[in-house]
Amino acid sequence: MKFEEVLPLIKEGKKALRTGWNGRGMFVVRQKGYPQGINCNKQTADAWDLNEGDLFIVHPYLQIKNSDGTHAMWVPSIGD
Repeated sequence: MKFEEVLPLIKEGKKALRTGWNGRGMFVVRQKGYPQGINCNKQTADAWDLNEGDLFIVHPYLQIKNSDGTHAMWVPSIGD
């Protein structure tokens, strides 16, 4: 499938994976974010020069599960 065909499925809550990624068990999901805000933790407060507990608004984003089990924000490459 092409990325433009996969994106609506991701938005519906489906996981997307691609053959050729460098690792097993990798996939991408959509995180809904926190449009109403969430109280930021110390790490976020320090990074953004906020106070711990300040309201922090996060827009929806794509997140990848890496082959080592870690998670990160993800942006499609030109190849995607």
